[in-house]
Amino acid sequence: MMKSPLADYHVSQGATLAEYHGAIVPSKFTDPAAENRAVRAASGLFDFSFRGKFRMKGRDHAKLLQRLVSNDVKKLTPGQGTYATLLNAQGHIVVDLRLYCAQDHFLVDTEFDLRDKAIQSFRRFIIADQVEIEPLELYALAFQGPRSHGLLEKTLHIDLPAMQEFDHFATNYAGFPIHVVRASSTGEEGYEVWVNAPGTEAIWGAACGQAPTYGMLPCGFEALESLRIEAGIPRYGSELGEDVIPLEAGLLNALSFNKGCYIGQEIVERTRSRGHVNWKLTGLILNSEQPLQSGEKAVVEGREVAEITSSCVSPTLGKTIALAYVRREFTEPGAKLTLASGIAAEVVALPFVSPHAPA
Repeated sequence: MMKSPLADYHVSQGATLAEYHGAIVPSKFTDPAAENRAVRAASGLFDFSFRGKFRMKGRDHAKLLQRLVSNDVKKLTPGQGTYATLLNAQGHIVVDLRLYCAQDHFLVDTEFDLRDKAIQSFRRFIIADQVEIEPLELYALAFQGPRSHGLLEKTLHIDLPAMQEFDHFATNYAGFPIHVVRASSTGEEGYEVWVNAPGTEAIWGAACGQAPTYGMLPCGFEALESLRIEAGIPRYGSELGEDVIPLEAGLLNALSFNKGCYIGQEIVERTRSRGHVNWKLTGLILNSEQPLQSGEKAVVEGREVAEITSSCVSPTLGKTIALAYVRREFTEPGAKLTLASGIAAEVVALPFVSPHAPA
């Protein structure tokens, strides 16, 4: 299990550490609900050392990616990126990935506990291709919230260019090579700074020095979980896995329907042409003061019609909410369900919370 290079520093600042997606990172610094609200209203700073990265390069690296992943990477130019999945032949999600096109290579970003699986999956398909895959010891600090743009500029002493989601560029900070990426993990405007281990403390400290001006709080993964559930963002191991088809999870942003063949494409296309999926990732508002465990089901006339995947008490809404896979007959907002525990649930559209306008 990997330990964040900032772990000891975080502890000295009062953070609680725990395992999250194969890495030891902060679970909270103060009150996770207050951390959530800081991100929604202003900005939050996260240690994203639970994200793993690798580089794909060589003459055929782009060609290999194009024939394996679910999105169109051929159209990307250096400085652009996209979200994609690697599927198996049954159309189920092996891993989900963020892919970033550079001049002569692609940078690949996924959960740390999925990195080796992703690398091994790609290597299985390298036959006559000239492709090299290299794990990278880079760590990400994430700036999230409607004021994250200004916080990041002040921290790095740069003027950010106009950036779309997954745009990226390389620069330097205090002698450390860094990579700046626009990427939201909370539903709010977001950026990541990728840097080597020695550079993490310099950037973290500089960002914390700007905290009063930008309403920033350092945040742990407990706040991140509530933020991404509120935003309806699925995560591998909870909503995504090798029993899920991308269309069930609503991952239209991970799919291209005109790029041609890739692994699992026939299943995805057949599902799309049918016009619906039997199960759909949906929001539930629960009549409960406490989050429910993943795996709890709703049954109607002896048939399972819903299964909870993630749940939290929403600091934004003041209600207990959940992400769940629901049978298509019951996905209309306002539909009422009763869970096996007897708790009542109401179906709502995702996201629960829309992003705030930048300050």
